[in-house]
Order: sequence, then structure tokens, then C-alpha cells
Amino acid sequence: MNPILLTLGESIDKVFYGFDMWVFHFFGSMQNTFFTYLAKFFTTFGDEAFTIPIVILGIVLCFFKRTRKYGFTLIFAIAVGTIITNVVVKPMALRIRPYNTLQENADYFKWYIGAGSLSESDYSFPSGHTTAATEVAFALLFCFKNDKKRIGWLFPCIALCTAGSRVYLMVHYASDVVCGFIVGLLSAVIGYFLMKLVMILFDKTKLGNIDAAKLFKKITDKTSGKAAPVLIVVAVLGIFLYAFIPSLSEGGEDTLRCAYNDEYKCYNAARLDEDYPPIDGERYCKIHWKQLQGIKE
Repeated sequence: MNPILLTLGESIDKVFYGFDMWVFHFFGSMQNTFFTYLAKFFTTFGDEAFTIPIVILGIVLCFFKRTRKYGFTLIFAIAVGTIITNVVVKPMALRIRPYNTLQENADYFKWYIGAGSLSESDYSFPSGHTTAATEVAFALLFCFKNDKKRIGWLFPCIALCTAGSRVYLMVHYASDVVCGFIVGLLSAVIGYFLMKLVMILFDKTKLGNIDAAKLFKKITDKTSGKAAPVLIVVAVLGIFLYAFIPSLSEGGEDTLRCAYNDEYKCYNAARLDEDYPPIDGERYCKIHWKQLQGIKE
């Protein structure tokens, strides 16, 4: 790791320490079983297991003239947010997770254990979950607002709850989620205007004639056009349950943690996939696996 870049994460810790700890105290003081399950519910909207299938759904929506703008906006927003968060900012900031840096803070660690002691395998700043939930939420808001449908305002509310859940679960600093929200909003704006450009291209070429709805015309006619919205809702619900149900058993003592134990005992989740094989028989998180292999971020 580059020590010069590492100081950026440490600087963020120092600058926002008072604010971050105040928010941790706020959420820690309201911990109970109901709120913990509620936090796990909302945090699912930013999980990879939810976001990646949403991209696939977005691709499908692009083949239908009626939903094409929704599909393109989702795809572009998620792509931009992923690049900014995971490719640019996280490797620049190199901010360590709070459950690693605040292990000496008895109050914080009590709240971390009380919230289920969840863990991630990468850096903390900005919050990827918040970015993902926000970019999807505002991408949908802009499209629904364009169609003059008020339901679009529901999605930013969900994104705000997702942001709050990340701090409640003690896996992110409040400053992480604030930055994630800003990145997500910016990504949605960029995604929306990229969609506008692509739609102009479609309207001026034969691409605009592509419409998979023609294949389902009989079903559409029989249901007065209501089949498509119902199918989309069912698909999103299925995607959510696919991501949410496994998350209920995450965390706790059964989690395989990173074996790193130098300047702090790493509570990050160890990576178990083929891209991160064991080193000397030990499993490490994404950060320390790369560090031990001498791979620069």
C-alpha cells in the first residue's frame, strides 16, 4: 500500500471523527432487535446480490420501447457509480472500516456486536451500498418524474433508509454514507442524461423500432397492458428476496474473518472465492490478501 495515499483515509478519520462518533452514538442508543432486522432489510437494497440482478433487469427493459429509458438510466447510473466508488475513490482513500479502527472504543464495539457484527471485505469510503441504492433510487425518480408519476419519490426515501442502515449496523462511518449518497446522486444524474443521448440515437435510427412487446401483444391486449408492470414488480420482489434471505444469517461468530492481526485484528470478512486463494493456509480479506501478495491498489 502507498503510505501517502493511506494518510488520506487517516485524514478523513480525523476530520470527521466528532461527526462520525456523534452519529454512531445516535444509532447505538436506539439499538433493539426490531431496528436491527429493519436495518438488514433496507441495507439489502444496496447489496451486490440486489444491484447486479437489477442491471440484468435494466438490460431486459431496454428491449421494450415503453420501458427503454428506465433500463438505460439504471444501467448507466449503476455503471458510473461503480466506477467512481470502487475503481476511483475507494482505492484513493484507503479508509479502514470502523470495526477495525475503533476496536479500543468500548461503546462502539458493544454497538457493533449488538447490531450483529456484520463485516465487509474492502475499504470503507465511500459506502458502496449507499451509492448503489441512491443511484438506482434517483435513476427511477427521474424517469418516473418524467412520466409525471409521483411513486418515484418513494425510492429516494428507501435510499436514505439504506444509508442510515449502514451506520446503524456499524459497518460504515456516517461520512462514508454521506459521500456515497452524493456519488449515487451524481451517478443518477449522469445516467439520466446519457439515457437522453442514447434515446435520441434510437429515435433517429431503426433501433427505435425494436420493441419486444410485440412478441407478447396477445397477453398485453388481454390484460389491458397491466401484465408488464406486474411482472416487473414480481421480478424486483424476487431479486430482493434472493438478496435479503441469505443476509439474515450473516455476521456473528460464524463469520470467517480475515487472518490479519498486525496493527489491529482485522474483522473484515475473509474472501472465499477462487480469485483470493489461501496464503499459507490462512484466509484474508480483499485488502490484506492484496497487501500480502504485494499488489498495489
